[in-house]
Amino acid sequence: MDRILSGIKPTGQLTLGNYIGAIKNFAKVQQEGEAYLFIADLHALTLPIDPEFLRNNSRDLAAYYLAAGLDPKKTTIFLQSDVPAHSELAIILQNYLYMGELSRMTQFKDKSAKMKDEAIGLGLFAYPVLMAADIVIYDAKRIPVGEDQLQHIELARDLVHRFNNRYGETLVMPKGELVKVGSRIMSLSDPTKKMSKSDPKGDIYLNDSLEVMRKKIMSAVTDMEARVHYDVEKQPGISNLMTIMSALTGKSFEQIEKEFEGKGYGEFKRAVADAVCAEMEPYKARYEEIVKSGLVDDVLKDGAKRASVVAEATLKRVQKAVGLYNK
Repeated sequence: MDRILSGIKPTGQLTLGNYIGAIKNFAKVQQEGEAYLFIADLHALTLPIDPEFLRNNSRDLAAYYLAAGLDPKKTTIFLQSDVPAHSELAIILQNYLYMGELSRMTQFKDKSAKMKDEAIGLGLFAYPVLMAADIVIYDAKRIPVGEDQLQHIELARDLVHRFNNRYGETLVMPKGELVKVGSRIMSLSDPTKKMSKSDPKGDIYLNDSLEVMRKKIMSAVTDMEARVHYDVEKQPGISNLMTIMSALTGKSFEQIEKEFEGKGYGEFKRAVADAVCAEMEPYKARYEEIVKSGLVDDVLKDGAKRASVVAEATLKRVQKAVGLYNK
């Protein structure tokens, strides 16, 4: 079976967008291959973050994944920082990626645009190097990602091609996979922006109460066309709500349009809220049970041991290829 890899940063409150685009999807993907899932706590350090928040949020993230149905027997779940080979490999691979490439990365340009040069850390600039190491260290062929991460996958593929041309077939070529529905859930207050942990009004957080979730959906921005129709350009707000409903119910956009033909936005929003609450109520209950059980620490500890075996094998293979390891 193909090896599958995914990761997520513990840098903010998890949103419904994270659940639909990553957490819920990976629970399905784990049935299709040998799955590795890491919490990217080292990446979280590229911008200032409270240490206590980082520790607690990393564990919460693991609990949310387990609550979604990830099976520790099928999916290796671990903290990035618990597998030192990630950092060691990044130190080597940084010599095969170039400053021009890194400076063109969209996420770096977006995050550094509002910062003074003297405030931009090397970690932020070199973020794609560590991410490339994360990707190739498990010999994973399939990398489920959101649309905004595809550029990082392409950079990793360029790295693999460049490295293998020089040293022979050392690294496995990865391929990014977009989630078919729900890969990009937008803010409810501004549907032109991604739901991204920083908008209390437009983001639905997984730790929101069901009442708050419902209220946010009922307050979502729509438009003046007064019809439920999928058109991202003309009706971004309605299209976003349709995406949420489709991802949670399995209904196609065409089915949703037909179901709400001639009906008002209020009725449609209530249906979306019902779908969200029906999914979130049992999910939140499972999360609370897992947190109380103490399972998370055991899963992360075991996952780090299993991940280290694979990661260290890749590291040694790379060290040998470049002349650093002779055994």
